[in-house]
Amino acid sequence: MSRSFTARITQTPRLFDAAPGQDAAALYPQMPPEMRALIAGAASTSPYLAGLLRKEAPWLDAAIADPEAASNAVTVAAAAVEGDGVQTHLRQAKRRIALICALADLGGAWSLEEVTTTLTAFADAACAAALRAGLAPLLARGKIPGMTEADLEDAAGVVLLAMGKLGAAELNYSSDIDLICLFDETRFEPDQYQDARAGFVRAVRRMSAHLSEITAEGYVFRTDLRLRPDAAVTPVCISMEVAERYYESQGRTWERAAFIKARPSAGDIAAGARFIRALRPFVWRKHLDFAAIQDAHDMRLAIREHKRLFGPITLPGHNMKLGRGGIREIEFYTQTRQLISGGRDPDLRRSGTVEGLQALAAKGWIDAEVAQRLGGHYRWHRCIEHRLQMMRDAQTHDLPRSDREFARLAAMLDMDVTPLQKELRARLSDVHEVTEGFFDQRRTVQPAETTSNHVFDPAILRRWLSYPALRSERGAALFEKLKPDLLACLSQAAKPEEALMAFDGFLRGLPAGVQLFSLLQANPSLADLLIDVVRTSPALGQYLSRNAGVLDAVIGGPFFAEWPGQAALSADLLALLKDEPSYEAQLDVTRRWAKERHFRIGVHFLRGLISPATAGRHYADLARAILAALWPIVIGAFAKRYGPPPGRGAVLLGMGSLGAGRLTSTSDLDLLVIYDPQGVEHSSGPRSLATRLYYARLTQAMITAMTAPMAEGKLYEIDMRLRPSGNQGPVATSLKSFDLYQMTEAWTWEHLALTRAAVVAGPADLSADVTRLCQRVLARPSPRAEVLRDVADMRRRLAAAKAPVGIWDAKTGAGRLQDIELLAQTGALLAGIPAPEVRAGIEAAVQVDLITATEGGKLTEAYETLWALQSASRLLSPAPLPEDEIGTAAADFLARTLESDGLAPLASQIAATYDQTRAIIARALAAGGPDV
Repeated sequence: MSRSFTARITQTPRLFDAAPGQDAAALYPQMPPEMRALIAGAASTSPYLAGLLRKEAPWLDAAIADPEAASNAVTVAAAAVEGDGVQTHLRQAKRRIALICALADLGGAWSLEEVTTTLTAFADAACAAALRAGLAPLLARGKIPGMTEADLEDAAGVVLLAMGKLGAAELNYSSDIDLICLFDETRFEPDQYQDARAGFVRAVRRMSAHLSEITAEGYVFRTDLRLRPDAAVTPVCISMEVAERYYESQGRTWERAAFIKARPSAGDIAAGARFIRALRPFVWRKHLDFAAIQDAHDMRLAIREHKRLFGPITLPGHNMKLGRGGIREIEFYTQTRQLISGGRDPDLRRSGTVEGLQALAAKGWIDAEVAQRLGGHYRWHRCIEHRLQMMRDAQTHDLPRSDREFARLAAMLDMDVTPLQKELRARLSDVHEVTEGFFDQRRTVQPAETTSNHVFDPAILRRWLSYPALRSERGAALFEKLKPDLLACLSQAAKPEEALMAFDGFLRGLPAGVQLFSLLQANPSLADLLIDVVRTSPALGQYLSRNAGVLDAVIGGPFFAEWPGQAALSADLLALLKDEPSYEAQLDVTRRWAKERHFRIGVHFLRGLISPATAGRHYADLARAILAALWPIVIGAFAKRYGPPPGRGAVLLGMGSLGAGRLTSTSDLDLLVIYDPQGVEHSSGPRSLATRLYYARLTQAMITAMTAPMAEGKLYEIDMRLRPSGNQGPVATSLKSFDLYQMTEAWTWEHLALTRAAVVAGPADLSADVTRLCQRVLARPSPRAEVLRDVADMRRRLAAAKAPVGIWDAKTGAGRLQDIELLAQTGALLAGIPAPEVRAGIEAAVQVDLITATEGGKLTEAYETLWALQSASRLLSPAPLPEDEIGTAAADFLARTLESDGLAPLASQIAATYDQTRAIIARALAAGGPDV
C-alpha cells in the first residue's frame, strides 16, 4: 500500500470559516485536490492549524509523501539536539509533529493509536533532549559530585518516569506531560548525596523551563511534576530510595493506579525499570483488592466536587475528560479493575486503556461486550478531545458553550450539529451507566430467598465490634452493610445458633476485615460459601479466618474447573516462580499458591463435588507438584553459595501416603533424600563443601523451605524418620549406601515401607535408578515366617504406643487404616513387588495366600470406607473427632460422605467394620504370634 498521505485520506472537515481555509489551500498549489481540501477544512475550523500551515508549508510539502518517515525524522532529530539551540529546535519540531498529527487525524489517515503514539514518541525525545540540556552545564562545571560529561549518556542516574497518558503512550493532542523525576542514590557516596540532589533539582528545573516556557516560537509541552511523592514538601527530583519508602508506607490507591501507566521515558532507563519493578508489590497487591473500588469511587466524587461536575449530562460546556460519562470514568473503571485482580494475573497489567479493557475481557473479569462498548466510547471521546484541542491549541476538554462553536466542532467531524449532539449524549450516558453501576456499590449481600424471624443472641452480635476485623471505621461500616444478609443466611441453618457460634469463631480469628468485606460486598454469592464452610468445618473455618485471601481463588481463577493434575500444577507454579525477584519471595508465592489450591480441594470435598478418594489424590498431586517445583529452586539458591550438586544430584523419595499418592488435608510428608556423588568428593562453589555435608545441608534447606513459618505460613511438616537407621542416620543417603543398607542391614519394617515408595522430584536418570533399586530390593525372597513374625510384633508395638481415640479415629488401632495398610504392605513384600496403592497390596496378599479373595474384597471395601471417614474427619478437625461434640452440619457432612442415614447408624457401621477387619487381619497374621 502506498505510503502517500493523500492515498489514505478517508474523511475531510467541512469548510467553516471559508477565508482562512482558502488562504491555507492557496499555500499548497502543487498538492493533490484531496490534500488541499483537507488543508482547507483544517484551517477553516482551527485558527491554530491555520497558523501552523502558514509557518510549516515547505516542510509539509515534502512530508506528505511519507508522513511516518517525516514524523520519525523530526523525533529522531529532536532527541539528538544539543547546545543553545534546544529551545528553538524543540519548538519547531513540536509545530511539525502537531501539524502532521492533526492532518492525519482529521483526514482519517492515522488511527487514534497512531496519532497518540507519534505524539508520545516526540514527547519522550523532547524530554530526553531537555534533560540533557539541563544537566550538561552542571556536569561540565563539576556540580554533580563524582560525575563527568561522560555520564550524560544515562543522565548521571536521573530518570524521568512518564505518568498518565504519556506513560501509556496515549498522549492527547494538546496535553501537558506528567513526570516523576528520580535519581539513583546508589551511584553516590553518602557525603555526596546532598550536593547530587541539589544539582539534579537545578537540572530538572532547567529541563522543565526548556519544555514549558512560552517564547516567540511557542512552547513544547506544559510540564507537570506534581505526581511525585508528597509534592507539597519534596523537591522536584528525589532519590529512588526516598520515593520507594514513601510508597511502601504512605502510598494511596490513586498513586497505585497512576503507576499502572508508569514507564521510564528518558535518562537512566535501566535504573527506572528497576525502580518500577521494586514498586510492583505496592501497585499489584497479592490478593484480589476489591477495597480499591470504594477508594476509586471516593476519588471520583472528590474530583466532581472540586470541579463542580455534579448534575445531569448537559452538552454545553460538558467536560469530556472529568464530567459524567467522560474519559476519566473509563480510565478509572479500567484501572480499578486492573488493581483488583492484576496482582494475581500479570496479563492484566496493561498501561493502555483499550488494551486493559481487552485483557480484562479475555480473562473473564468483564463482559466482552462491555469491553467493546467502553473501548469504542474511549476512542470516540479521545477523537472529540483532540478536535477540541486542535481548535486553538488549548488544554481543554470542555464541549463548546455556543451554537457557533458547536458548529465548528461538527464541521471538524464532517457532521451536522444535531446528529453530533445526539451521539455525544448517547455515548456519555452509556459510559456513565456502566461505570456508575460498578463504582456505586450500595448493594449488599443478596438475602436468602426465604427469610427467617430467628432472633440471635444480641450479646454475641454486640461483641463483634470488639473483634480486630471490625475495629477500623471502614471495616465496621462495610460489615454493617453485610450483617443483615449474613444473619439471614445463618438463620437458614438447621441449628441457627450453632451456625452463629461457628461464624463467631471465624470472625473472632479474622485479623483484618476491609479486604474480605469488600470482596463479599462485590461478590454476594461468596457469603453462602463462607457460611457453609465455617459452620460445617471448624478446622477449615479457622484456616479461612487466618487465610481469607484464599477466597480470591473462588472468583479469581478456575476454582470449579476440572482438576488440572500434578504436571499442570507444577508448570503453573514454576511459571509464577520464575518472575519472583528473590528466593524468599519464591517461597512466599509458593505458600500463597498452595493455600488457594488446598482450600479448593477442601471446598470441593465439603460440597460433595469430589469423592474422598479423589480428594486424597488431589491433595497428593498438590504436595508432589510443590516438591517437584521447589526442589530445583532450593538447589539453585543453595548452589549460589556452595556450587551445583556434586555428581548426578539427588532425588526426593516419597514414602507412606505421599508415595501412595493419597493424602488428607492435614497429612505431613514422609521423605527420603538419596544422592549419587559419582565419586565427587567436594562441591565446586565459592564455599566448597564435602559431598556428604553438601547433601545433608541441602536436605535441611529443603526441609526449611517446606516447614519454615513465613509471612504466608508454612507448607507441610516433613517426616524423615523412615530413612536408614531412623533418626540416628544421616538426613541424606548416597545411592550406594542406600543399596548396601537395604540389601544387608534393613529391618523388615523398612522393606515394608519401601513397597509404597515413589520418587517425587529429582533428575530423571537418577530417579529411574532409585526406582529400579527399590524394585530390586523388594524382588529378593523374603522368609514368610520371619516377615509375619516381625509384622505381628510391629502391630503389638503400635498398639502399645498409641490407642485409638474413640469410634471416629479411623487411623490408629486394630482393624483400622494403619492395620489394613500394614497387611497390604506385608502382601506386597511377600509377593516381591512395589504396591503404593493399598488395593494392589491387598491383591498381592491374596496372591500369596495370606488372605482369601473374599477377605481381600472385604478389606478393600473396608479401607475405602475408613479412608472416607479419615479424610472427612481431618477436613473437619486436625485431631480425631470427639464422639459427643460433632455439630449438626459436620454430622450431616459425615453421613452424606459415607452414604449413611445419620451419625448413629454410621457409628454402628464403622464399629462393625473395625471388628470384621480386625478378625481378618488377625487370622492372616496368626503365624506371627498372638493377636493384639
